[in-house]
Amino acid sequence: MLSISQKIGLSQKLSPQQIQFQKLLQLNVLALEQRIKNELEQNPLLEEVQEEIEEPEMELKEEKPEDEIETGDSDNAEDEFDLEDFMNDEDFEQIASNKNDEEEDSRPIAPAKSTLTEELLEQLHLLDLTEEETILGENIIYSLDNDGYFREDLHELVNNLKMFDHIDISYERAEEILKKIQTLDPVGIAARDLKECLLVQLENLDFDPYYSFLAKKMLKEHFDDFLNKRYDAIKKKMELSDETLKEVISLIKKLNPKPGAGNIEAEETNQITPDFIIEKVGNNYIISLNDKMMPSVTISREYLEMLNSTKKKRKLSKEEKETRKFLREKFESAKWFIASIQQRRETLLKIMRAIFEKQYEFFEQGPKALKPMIYKDIADEVGMDISTISRVVNGKYVQSPMGIHELKYFFSEGLSTKGGEEISNKHIKELIKEIIDNEPKNAPLSDDKIAEMLKEKGIKIARRTIAKYREQMHIPVARLRKEL
Repeated sequence: MLSISQKIGLSQKLSPQQIQFQKLLQLNVLALEQRIKNELEQNPLLEEVQEEIEEPEMELKEEKPEDEIETGDSDNAEDEFDLEDFMNDEDFEQIASNKNDEEEDSRPIAPAKSTLTEELLEQLHLLDLTEEETILGENIIYSLDNDGYFREDLHELVNNLKMFDHIDISYERAEEILKKIQTLDPVGIAARDLKECLLVQLENLDFDPYYSFLAKKMLKEHFDDFLNKRYDAIKKKMELSDETLKEVISLIKKLNPKPGAGNIEAEETNQITPDFIIEKVGNNYIISLNDKMMPSVTISREYLEMLNSTKKKRKLSKEEKETRKFLREKFESAKWFIASIQQRRETLLKIMRAIFEKQYEFFEQGPKALKPMIYKDIADEVGMDISTISRVVNGKYVQSPMGIHELKYFFSEGLSTKGGEEISNKHIKELIKEIIDNEPKNAPLSDDKIAEMLKEKGIKIARRTIAKYREQMHIPVARLRKEL
């Protein structure tokens, strides 16, 4: 039996403007340049500023939380602003650019070639996903490591989106979206470990059905034996002939264990355009956004005058009403786009300055002075959500006297030494790698031995933590490092 009932409840939805700002926040300098060019093509009320306009140095304003961005009601647009006042308002004239000839020549420019991240994002946007599901997918893609693996905690990512961005996606649906991303080109991207990466490729690429079946069975049931090259044990457990075992191993070796290698790594070396520039002048550091080559946009006066002329008429024809409605919608869109670009600029600079202050010793002394720091430290410092910090950090780079580094590089957990000093786990990884590089090749050191050697340096660390860091650096266990 059907029944009708009323229910009152509170819910929060992201406005189109909030979603736009979040998307712009995630873009790196090259992607943002393309985004602005696309907007210029799509919105006639936006036009590029051709002449250089000298402006004073930008001062950061008090940050406004994302969920407090004002949203205008298009139906009441005439009450909220006067077109004639707006046309004379220089505050909206263009996005702050601070261009001059000398600075344009000094900024590093990357070749005009799309990166793997951009290609994955393009493929993602072709999937049948909602706006909020696409945001989750973008977060996954921006979180991939150099080898193309998704090493983050999917549960934590889903919870953060729900808590900070009011994006409510079930974990089951998030898992489905991750699986969809893993089938993008290159297949196996965004896998969480080697086993999943290889299995995704076997499931989605065209191989001999029989040997593919055996390869999947081997990886699912005997992965540890395969990883440690215990082929005799595999042959016995799976009852395979030498010839069949050889064919199966040969098939697995055709798979790509690092779908991002040679793509994301290339992005980090030859094709990086840093988003931030940190320069040392005397004893002072100057932090700036690398947006000097960015197109500067403004509201078209021609179209504003057209919109203003329709406002003065008391009676409008049907075509004039449609034209006015179209122009007013495009005006609102253009206004919000310019405001979002400016807010993005202020947000990025605020976060970069906070990172610089926390890691000042690194910029003075180098990697060994890197301090333990997590997203929450910066979020508390600047008064923003952790999700906002994540969007700014992912996929963006800074050029400083110490070289070019991804912003993620500055974030790491820490351990305490015997003296009570906090040191970054990145520093510990460097020490582990240094020890392994200098070990006897015919008698590699065990994780226990490495832990003992670090203990002698005043760093107390468990064997399992050594193993974890070693695996993150893709260094095999001692017996697999042994050379004759």
